[in-house]
Amino acid sequence: MSMLPSSSSGIYLSKTNQNDNFDGETFHKFFDCWLAEQKQLLKELLDAEESKTHDDHHHLTDEQVQALIAKVVEHYECYCKAKSKCAKQDVLAMLSPTWRSSLEEAFLWIGGWRPSMAFQLLYSKCGLQFEAKLDELTQGLRTCDLGDLSAEQLGQVDEMQRRTIREEREITDMLARHQETVADASMVELSHHVVGEMMMMLDDEEKTRGEEGKKKKELEDKVESTLAPKEEGLEEILLKADDLRLRTLQGIVGILTPKQAIHFLTAAAELHIMIHEWGKKKDASRTCNQDSIK
Repeated sequence: MSMLPSSSSGIYLSKTNQNDNFDGETFHKFFDCWLAEQKQLLKELLDAEESKTHDDHHHLTDEQVQALIAKVVEHYECYCKAKSKCAKQDVLAMLSPTWRSSLEEAFLWIGGWRPSMAFQLLYSKCGLQFEAKLDELTQGLRTCDLGDLSAEQLGQVDEMQRRTIREEREITDMLARHQETVADASMVELSHHVVGEMMMMLDDEEKTRGEEGKKKKELEDKVESTLAPKEEGLEEILLKADDLRLRTLQGIVGILTPKQAIHFLTAAAELHIMIHEWGKKKDASRTCNQDSIK
């Protein structure tokens, strides 16, 4: 099994640390690199699943399995670090990512996957594997996959799910309160002032032509200073959401045995890659149909 000696997305991220221009376009390139790595990691996860099912010369040691799990989790951590860096420069790009398909965007929660979805994924995979090996389980045999979760593990997952949903709701409420500030007194006053200035410039175009550049600059400065705290608030909320996403992933992996974690991380990667690829195909098909109509 290949164990990639270095992370190209990690190298790409370290290079961007040399400058402050880590914008949406830069992150898009990082994401393409990161996604290619995820596909490679998925192959390694599938190989690990196979090695645990069949006792052959590809059998992995417990240390190799642990190393693979750590590498996959680190891969997600690298994504969050890059996203955090870009959010400081362009938080709006992170909340409306151009590198995502329309299908993915429809299911986004504050720029990413909803943390509670990880539990739905776990339960779905658990049910499928339980049904697939029901005969073995009823005979008292251990399958060591997600269909073989212990009562203690289920209790830990349930407790963690409750905490995650509470935090998720708190962040959602925080976003709702922040969204309402788009119509606060400062924004209403600014919009009234800006529109008034624009109308005056149109009504007296000849007189104001010489001062047009100066007035536009003043208006832009007022808009930027008023919007700055709005964007800072969005950045704070995005970082909280990403932190919860990462802690949820780490928490679930921590509850599972190494063999079970391999199955969970495989399911997560498969779902992400499938939705991304399906979404891209649907977008391409829609664009093609629109072009044919023209």
